[in-house]
Amino acid sequence: MTLLSVKDLHVSYGKMEAVSGVSLDMEAGQIVTVIGPNGAGKTTLLAALMGLLPSRGSSRYEQEDLAPLSTEERVRRGICLVPERRELFADMTVADNLILGAYTRWRDRSAVQVDLRDVYKRFPKLDERRSQLAGTLSGGEQQMLALGRALMAKPRLLLLDEPSLGLAPLIVREIFHIVVGLRELGVSILLVEQNARAALETADFGYVLETGCVVHSGPAAALAHDPRVIASYLGGKVE
Repeated sequence: MTLLSVKDLHVSYGKMEAVSGVSLDMEAGQIVTVIGPNGAGKTTLLAALMGLLPSRGSSRYEQEDLAPLSTEERVRRGICLVPERRELFADMTVADNLILGAYTRWRDRSAVQVDLRDVYKRFPKLDERRSQLAGTLSGGEQQMLALGRALMAKPRLLLLDEPSLGLAPLIVREIFHIVVGLRELGVSILLVEQNARAALETADFGYVLETGCVVHSGPAAALAHDPRVIASYLGGKVE
């Protein structure tokens, strides 16, 4: 079943068009990645899908037109964004940050507490630091907290922006392992990432974005062996 279908999406900042006619599709249960250089429009694409930026074109989620829906309504329907800079509440505890992730579901307090326990099971480090201020966590722990907070919203589609940003290689591997594991929860993931190798190893399907346009697309394994992608993004040479 098609979960998300984007056709001819355009997003502009004033007169500058940051996303130019992007089309992409993803099925339920997939991990789809969008890779490309800085300034390619990757983060802008996610912001538009979340309703944070105005856009032109067609975006449909579970066959429903996203255009009339506010950001909060998109969250209620199961779309959640983990932003590039995580945007945690640094002066609040780990536990309070997680609970805030369930702000659209506060009336069902018992379910929220069940989900909180599930997040602690999935992220034992967060359980150990539940009373610690978010701003005192390491980079990897902050990324885990950002993911955990998103899970508290019960997403079906997770928009994940640069989860490896600023993290050591060992922590990057751990974060991507966690991302793959989210599929067990029935979460589909649209992953924007500059670490092209890790993204293509993780995803089912990929899109390469340059100057706001899709220049390559295909199964992630095929893109990982595409000489053009290797030369531009994977640090290899075209044979």
